[in-house]
Amino acid sequence: MTTWISGVCEANGISIHYLRAGGARCPVVLLHGLMGSGACWTPLARALEGEFDVVMPDARGHGGSSAPHHGYRYDDHASDVVGLIRGLELARPVLLGHSMGGMTAAVVASRGAGVIRGLVLVDPTFLSPERQREVRDSDVAEQHRQALGSTKSDLVAQARARHPRRSPEIVALQAEARLKTRMAAFDVLTPPSPAYRDVVSAIDVPILLVIGDSSPVVTLEMATELRSLNPRVRIEQVQDAGHGLPFQQPERLGEVVLSFLRELA
Repeated sequence: MTTWISGVCEANGISIHYLRAGGARCPVVLLHGLMGSGACWTPLARALEGEFDVVMPDARGHGGSSAPHHGYRYDDHASDVVGLIRGLELARPVLLGHSMGGMTAAVVASRGAGVIRGLVLVDPTFLSPERQREVRDSDVAEQHRQALGSTKSDLVAQARARHPRRSPEIVALQAEARLKTRMAAFDVLTPPSPAYRDVVSAIDVPILLVIGDSSPVVTLEMATELRSLNPRVRIEQVQDAGHGLPFQQPERLGEVVLSFLRELA
């Protein structure tokens, strides 16, 4: 990671911190989920940097980016990404997002305007209104409030017990990212989120939808429905993976994403 650039882009009224790997090639922007950071994409970025210009921003309220008091809905996140693309003068990048970052990427793509050339959605937060309310009313924000009072070593120990198969590197990166996630960021959980069927229907670039075989978020049935709404959707199901697919199966994700990107480049 020592050769990667760390930079800040002023966009949409905030400062967006990002990491950048690779060189003057087709750009790929990687968008993390809630409580993540650009650095959490390190394993995937290593797989892509030889062939692509990989940009890994921290979402507002996360990592080294600004944490304004408000503006954490998906439209705000999407406008930040568009501002970053313009600010860094990225020529029609491919957007890849996981979880919250997946919904953000889909919203950007649904706006059209020829901003991007392709889209990779890794188990995006496509939730029904009922499920949105359940998540909002759960103790996820309170758990985070308590985690902010922990040390990095405490969080690493807890995560290693919970996820024994994840690499120590990923566990450490996630612990660092969690400690830099501000409480305001949880406002993204406030319903209503964008209607995901309408969002996907409006996208006019090739879409790779990557899901785990045990994810409670995007099931194969739901993925198939999305493909019926938009024939540009291609589905790739990864075995032995749930919602944490990028951290559970980073090598497999790298293979799947590289194959898709090479077709688009």
